[in-house]
Amino acid sequence: MTDAPEARPAARRRSPLRDVLETLVLALLFAFVIRTFVVEVYQVSGNSMTNTLHDQERVLVNKFIYKIRDPQPGDIIVFKYPRQPDREFIKRVVAVGGDTVEMRGGVVYVNGEPFNEAPTVRLSAGDFGPVVVPPDSVFVLGDNRSNSEDSRYFGEVPLSHIRGLAVARIWPLTEISALALPAAEGGG
Repeated sequence: MTDAPEARPAARRRSPLRDVLETLVLALLFAFVIRTFVVEVYQVSGNSMTNTLHDQERVLVNKFIYKIRDPQPGDIIVFKYPRQPDREFIKRVVAVGGDTVEMRGGVVYVNGEPFNEAPTVRLSAGDFGPVVVPPDSVFVLGDNRSNSEDSRYFGEVPLSHIRGLAVARIWPLTEISALALPAAEGGG
């Protein structure tokens, strides 16, 4: 007598609709995690960063970098506006906790030394300070100093308000470019 082959149950076919829905849910979950913790697109509003960034341009913001390192002078950051935390601003860090900042004749001095400005910065006349930046804070200025509401007006930005580092301009397409990091532009 020969043994009959074991009958295998018929494999159940998965619904194509279920496959699509599972893929869609996973893609949305992945996008949510990326946007929440890694990178996000930010739209520039206003002219405070002209000539570096212009109104309505979009930049890619690295939201993870400041979990690895602290902000550095020269970084362009997106942060919650200290006077109205539901609004976001974009400015350049010129000093960090413990630094002394002042402006004389429009020139920024950090710890008594002239700040090495990015070539796109539009200086303005005027004096400010000196002020000492509190620990766990940064002092920010717009690159268009005559048209910028920045730390001269609202004070220092707590590190907890920083959303991330602007790393690249991604819109308009004709202007796609990396934003120089402090070491590349000699900031600091």
